[in-house]
Amino acid sequence: MTTFTYYRWRKEFGGLKSDQVKRLRDLEKENERLRKAVSDLTLERPILKEAASGNF
Repeated sequence: MTTFTYYRWRKEFGGLKSDQVKRLRDLEKENERLRKAVSDLTLERPILKEAASGNF
C-alpha cells in the first residue's frame, strides 16, 4: 500500500471501525442503485405520457 493510499483512506474512513466502513460502502452502493432507478423512471415518465396522449 502506498503512502498516498493510506492517507487517502485515513482521511475518508479515519474514525470508523471496519464494520462501519463495510456498512458505509453497502449504503453507498444501495444509494447508487436507487439513484439509477429514479433517473430511469424520470426518463421513462415523459415518454409514457406522450405515448398515452397519442402524440407519437
